[in-house]
Amino acid sequence: MKNMNFLRLVKPNSAIYLWSVLGLTLSLLYYNRPLGLLGVALLVYLVYYSRSATHSKKAQLTEYVENLSFEIDNAISSTLIRLPLPMAVIDEEGAINWYNSMFADIIKAGDILGSNISEHIKDIDIDLIMQHKKDMEIQVTNADRHYRVICNIVETTGSRARKRKIGMVYFIDITDCVLAQQNMREKSTVIALVQVDSLDEIIGGTNVDSRPLLIAELDKRLNKWTEGLKGAIQKYDDNRYILVFEKKRLTHLQERKFDILDDIRDISVGNPISPTLSIGVGVDGSDPAQLVQFANAAMDLAQGRGGDQAVIKEGDRLYFYGGKTKEVEKKTKLKSRVIAHALRQLVVQSGNVMIMTHKFADPDCLGAAIGIYRGVKYLGKSTEIVMNGSNPSLQTMYSQIIQDNEYSNLFIDCDKARSTVSQETLLIIVDTHRPSYSECPEILSKAGNVVVIDHHRRSPDFIEEAALVYQETYASSTCELVTEILQYIGQGIKIRPIEAQALLAGIVIDTKNFTYKTGVRTFEAASFLRRMGADTTAVKQLFQYDMDTLVARAETVKNARIIHGFIAISICPEKLESPLLVTAQAADALLDIQGIRAAFVLCRYNQSIFISGRSLGEINVQLIMERLGGGGHLTVAGVQLKEMELDQALQLLEETLNQYIEEGDV
Repeated sequence: MKNMNFLRLVKPNSAIYLWSVLGLTLSLLYYNRPLGLLGVALLVYLVYYSRSATHSKKAQLTEYVENLSFEIDNAISSTLIRLPLPMAVIDEEGAINWYNSMFADIIKAGDILGSNISEHIKDIDIDLIMQHKKDMEIQVTNADRHYRVICNIVETTGSRARKRKIGMVYFIDITDCVLAQQNMREKSTVIALVQVDSLDEIIGGTNVDSRPLLIAELDKRLNKWTEGLKGAIQKYDDNRYILVFEKKRLTHLQERKFDILDDIRDISVGNPISPTLSIGVGVDGSDPAQLVQFANAAMDLAQGRGGDQAVIKEGDRLYFYGGKTKEVEKKTKLKSRVIAHALRQLVVQSGNVMIMTHKFADPDCLGAAIGIYRGVKYLGKSTEIVMNGSNPSLQTMYSQIIQDNEYSNLFIDCDKARSTVSQETLLIIVDTHRPSYSECPEILSKAGNVVVIDHHRRSPDFIEEAALVYQETYASSTCELVTEILQYIGQGIKIRPIEAQALLAGIVIDTKNFTYKTGVRTFEAASFLRRMGADTTAVKQLFQYDMDTLVARAETVKNARIIHGFIAISICPEKLESPLLVTAQAADALLDIQGIRAAFVLCRYNQSIFISGRSLGEINVQLIMERLGGGGHLTVAGVQLKEMELDQALQLLEETLNQYIEEGDV
């Protein structure tokens, strides 16, 4: 600062000289009047000369600045006009204030000054652009051309000192790049794994002379299908194939909903069981190894959901096609024996065992848990069942169990489970494979090993870290699977009558008294439980209901309405003690109405909306419920919708059903 003041003092300044002359002139006037007057005349001349010189220099400077500004404006204007990029200047509302000829060329319009830029380029979001204070880039499409748009926002001060924003937008044509990327994606490799479901079972029931014809027909149709995809297929096992083709062919498969599934199902060369396929497709992997990983994961899902379907895994996204047929029951119990042996080893090696049900446990879930408890006790390990209390659907059954002294301390809640579980714990989850559906999801990561025993079709959110998975979708119930395990877990195992009744109750409920999903192995399991002391009359008494429940069920059925001529929808009355029970019973009862092929009943429970779906097999209620975030089986499924009103849930259900019907899945 001192240096700046010093420079001002030493800098030439005519005013200082004039003041000095004035001082000298006054001194001369005092001492010598003639010389003083001469000094005054000289001072007047100097003042006049100084003012004239200053005015002349200002005029020259002004002219120079104006010329320079004009030249700069001309240079800038010429540069913008000749800029080899389309450019436009817009205001806060998107009105075009200026544009160059190249911008006019890309929108192919006449005089567009003052019009809104979004009228000419639909993909531009003016509000989004003006919200950014810094430069931003977006991508737009106009007349089949793709552009990367660079947006530069400048704040200006207009009239009345009001700040305004001006946007300068530059368009860079990236069409060639986008088309090249699309071409690369379309030509990228897709790997599909194809497997014929239960081929051993199908061949075993086929006449010996027809077996070669069946295999030949399978190969023929798969090869013909591959030719249409311009791909390559290789058989690497009796019932397994690997298929490679370009991604652009995948769209064709999706549009036709993998009609190869229907084509294979139509094969009839003396085989009593129609063959079906499971297809797992891996897309958009970073390398061939990841593509195979995606395809394997998709295949696991397809088989876990019962087969006869295709699953596409594209990164984190999953797409499902098919799944219209019932699962084929496996005649051999080899897998049950293997699972029982593996489970025995895990139990023996663990420090303690926990058995966990799913939320809102049902008779199948509770019966399976009690059955696993008996197997663990037989192997000499202590165990507890993680279940947060009872609910109306199993209140009688639960009360009878806990009245027995042996089971008085068997059930624990989530709080105690969290404090008990450790890396020495074996956690066995029954009747669900979804972490979010389990009674206490947070203990999954704390247990040393996890076992899953379930009969539901696999959902995308599967418990991946499980050490042992026994998931058979053909089974009528989890109780059926557990009953088979108990027969192989040890010689001479004794099941108490109350435990046998709990297992049989789970089978009875899930099969609707041996009506749905009932196979030979279902009756064999029931026969074993009967020998163990299960009383069928006592099982029947477990599910007797009070008058209010029966009246509510009848009212729900009465108020049902029919859509599309064969789907019944109803809403359970409010303020019931057991709305979930009434909802499930009413959905079952609606199927007894002639012409009804599927039924859906809604109810409110614990601030959520529950939907129970039932069908006779022609309509896959599992696929419908999965679109709403639920799951289940082809004929029995459900969903829980949180933070939603009944009318919203009803509208969402009807929209989903309409979409399902429009897609021709019926």
